[in-house]
Amino acid sequence: MNTTVISSLLPVVLLIAAGYLAGKRGWIGGKSVKDLSNLIFMLLAPALLFRSMSTVHVEQLSLRPVAAYFLAAGMIFAATMLWRGFNRTAAVLALANTYSNTVMIGIALVGLAYGSSGMVVLLTLISLHSLVLLTSATVVLELAVAHENAAQSGGRQDRKAMLRTVGRALRNAIIHPVPLPIIAGLLFAQTGWTLPVAIDTPINLLGQAFSPVALAMVGVTLALTPVGQHWRGALVQALFKNVVHPLLTLGLGWVLGLRGLPLAVMVVAAALPIGANVFLFSQRYHVAEELVTASVVVSTVLALVTLSGVMALMGYL
Repeated sequence: MNTTVISSLLPVVLLIAAGYLAGKRGWIGGKSVKDLSNLIFMLLAPALLFRSMSTVHVEQLSLRPVAAYFLAAGMIFAATMLWRGFNRTAAVLALANTYSNTVMIGIALVGLAYGSSGMVVLLTLISLHSLVLLTSATVVLELAVAHENAAQSGGRQDRKAMLRTVGRALRNAIIHPVPLPIIAGLLFAQTGWTLPVAIDTPINLLGQAFSPVALAMVGVTLALTPVGQHWRGALVQALFKNVVHPLLTLGLGWVLGLRGLPLAVMVVAAALPIGANVFLFSQRYHVAEELVTASVVVSTVLALVTLSGVMALMGYL
C-alpha cells in the first residue's frame, strides 16, 4: 500500500480510536453525544464549509463527477427497492446502501489525501448529497406510507398531506447546516471580496477543529452502539455500501470519461461508510432501527479495510 493511503488513513483511524477509548472509558456518556453532534454540525461544519468555498469560483466546479456518484446511487437504490419490494423498510435500507458519511469522515480523509483541489470536488458533492438523496428517500418513504395507509383504509390516499411532507423535506434539505454554508460561501466567492482577518481567523480556527472532533465523535458513537444479533444483515448492508457503491461509481465514471483526481474523489466518497442520517430516517419511520444502527457500526469498522483498498486501487489507475 502506498504512503499516501497510509498517511491519509492513519490519522483518521487514530482519531476514531481515541474517541472509541473515550466512549468505552465513560469520559463521554451517551447523554453528551447529542450535544457534541450539535456542536459539530451547527458550528464547526458550517465554518469549515463556508471558508472552503469562499474562494471557489463557479467555473471551477464540475458536475460530471457528481453525476457518476448519483447515477450509481440511483441504480443501487432502485435495485434494492425491486429486491425488497415497495415499502418503508426497503426504502430505509436502500438509503443505507447509498448514503455516505461525506462530512464527518469524508472531509478529513479527502483533505488529507487529495488536498484543496480534492476538497472542491468533494464539497460540490456534499452541497447536493443530502438534498438529492435525503429528499428522494423522503419522497419514496412518504409514497410507501401513503400506499400502506391506503391499503388499510380501503384505497384512499391523503395526497395533500403527503405533498406537504415532501415540500417540508425539500425545504429542510436546503435550509440545513451542511448545504447552506456551502452555497453561502460559493456566493460570497463570486463577489470577489475577501474576509477581514478579524473575522477570517476565528472562522478558520473553528473549521480546523471540525475534523478531529468529528472523527473522535465517530469513535464515541461506535463505542456506545451495540451490534448484537443483527451483525449478519449489517454486514450485507456494509458490503453494498463500502464495495458495490464505489465499484459501480468507478465503472460509470470511467464510461463518462472521468479520470484522475475527480474520479478518485468520487470513488472514495462512494466507499465511505453509511452516514448517520440513515439512522434518523429509520427512527422517524419506525423501521429496521436496530439493523440500521448495526449497519452503521459495521460499515464504519469495515471501511478501515475497504477504504484502504479503494484508495490504493485509485492510486494505480
